[in-house]
Amino acid sequence: MEQKVTFVHFSPTDGSHRAGLLLARALGTVEEEIDLTRREEASHLCPPDRLAVVAGPVYGGRMPGLMMERLSRLTGNGAWAVAVAVYGNRAWEDALAELGDGLSARGFRLLGGAALAAKHSIVTTLAADRPDALDEEEIAGFGGALLDKLTSGGREAALPGDRPYRAWKGMAAFPTATAEDCTNCGLCAPACPAGAIPAARPWETDGSVCIRCMRCVSLCPAHVRALPPAAQAASASHLSPFGRVRGVNRLFL
Repeated sequence: MEQKVTFVHFSPTDGSHRAGLLLARALGTVEEEIDLTRREEASHLCPPDRLAVVAGPVYGGRMPGLMMERLSRLTGNGAWAVAVAVYGNRAWEDALAELGDGLSARGFRLLGGAALAAKHSIVTTLAADRPDALDEEEIAGFGGALLDKLTSGGREAALPGDRPYRAWKGMAAFPTATAEDCTNCGLCAPACPAGAIPAARPWETDGSVCIRCMRCVSLCPAHVRALPPAAQAASASHLSPFGRVRGVNRLFL
């Protein structure tokens, strides 16, 4: 019988969704998806016979704090889970350890973890076309290895990373638009995972709430929401060395 899978994702710019879904489908039939990016979502009890694939983006070597908070919506109920850290071609550092610890705290058993490369959310030229066909082939192999481990009885995995996790405060700059350029289309405010964009003034951003996920930038049909030019240029300069390499996918059993 094919394995039933619950796919859970926090994916503001779709990279974690795309990469994680490839692994979820390599493991079996995706019976349901749970989108932690949504501000309104019901709590979920995972059946013990269901395999959960939980994917999220790496921000500064960590998982987004908002995603980790929203893991409280999940109850593992002893089900096996695979932690997936999706990184933008630079590094994943402590993200897998952090996500794995969070899932264990919610009652999941860790079958394994994967670090998968996808397009960077800020410097979108990094890993711009990933996941690609080579990734699909490699991730299919990861799925086979995880299923072999599961069918042989399974054992809990230890995922790499340091504890305490690396400190990361994020960037000070955040995306905005101008009132003159904003078309007031209404897309960004309800889609913001953190609720940082006021519906009545969608060109503004509450920087104390914004998590710099770039969802509003990726969704803006007029392409007027953006980081301040100096911050965008600084990010591009800092990450430029990683544009010359192909980030690896890694499986941890």
